[in-house]
Amino acid sequence: MYEDIAGRVAVITGGARGLGLSMAQALATQGADIALLDLLEDQVAASAAALAEEFGVQSIGKAVDVTDADAVGAAFDAVETELGSPRLLINAAGITIWGDSVEVAADEWRRVIDINLTGTFLTCQAFARACQAGGHGGSIVNVSSMSGRVVNVPQRQASYNASKAGVDQLTKSLAVEWAEHGIRVNAIAPGYILSDMTRQFTDANPKLSEGWRGMIPAGRMGQPQDLHGLVLLLCSDASEYIVGQSIVIDGAYTAL
Repeated sequence: MYEDIAGRVAVITGGARGLGLSMAQALATQGADIALLDLLEDQVAASAAALAEEFGVQSIGKAVDVTDADAVGAAFDAVETELGSPRLLINAAGITIWGDSVEVAADEWRRVIDINLTGTFLTCQAFARACQAGGHGGSIVNVSSMSGRVVNVPQRQASYNASKAGVDQLTKSLAVEWAEHGIRVNAIAPGYILSDMTRQFTDANPKLSEGWRGMIPAGRMGQPQDLHGLVLLLCSDASEYIVGQSIVIDGAYTAL
């Protein structure tokens, strides 16, 4: 148990489902109040209601496009009004598009970069402004990927790989800028985790799934719960001297 997390307000992007919702649930077990931000308006509201009922915490859901700076700012204003000044942020909103880079359209490239990298920056920015206005520090956990460090195969996803490498460098840059304000910025870099997004690929491509598993020394793909321990540590004051890091959770895939 991380007792210092209890009562703190946590904002989670991409929180309607998948890894974002799973990490929100982990924070709720520690007593954090939860604000879920996601494009999926009906689902984000339903997920917020389910969190409140299951864990007895305050929880709200807001439909937000993380690439829209004004919308992100308005969402953080709403969080402050309804729950209080946020102290924790998890950036889990993200997409991937597969395709041969010779054929990828410019708008597809921009969409991945806009959501994964620009969206992460805009929510970090809004969070930091809220912390400074509230006169307190906070902890940010960005969701990067092992794909920011290696080119995992056989899928072709140059835009995704580049965006996650950008998230790692953004994490370091903001960590250095904001350390003096008591705002810690770190990232987790998952490997193959059976999230909603990953299951779409594994269900449609069972041979691909077997190939991935064969390259993981741990012998299995990760479960969303495999991220919880590190996320909770990074959100807690117990990790106050961990700053500017991107920590891989991949069953030793990138150790080969």
